[in-house]
Amino acid sequence: MAALGSPLRTLRGLLRELRHAGGRAGRPYRDTPAYQHVIAAFRANRVTSEQLCRAQQELHFQAATYLCLLRSVREHEALHQEYHGRGERSPEEVAGLVGFRLPQQPGGKG
Repeated sequence: MAALGSPLRTLRGLLRELRHAGGRAGRPYRDTPAYQHVIAAFRANRVTSEQLCRAQQELHFQAATYLCLLRSVREHEALHQEYHGRGERSPEEVAGLVGFRLPQQPGGKG
């Protein structure tokens, strides 16, 4: 299993993805129930000098998994928008999508 990293880094990543996802809603992302739930969960499960929270590891793992899901969904949407079929494409356009150029025929026939 890969290392999870810092819980603070995971929290910041989650909030960044919530900001991206909530940008379409037209209201501040801090007013969403998802934001409030994430902040409340991280605050409730932080380690202090007076208590040792055993659920922090589980919360961190779930948060990292949810962060991976949100990031993957956002990247999938971006790829879908870029490469989704818009009807018939010319061979030159298809070659350009994958980084190739079509050969030119001598005599100006191509």
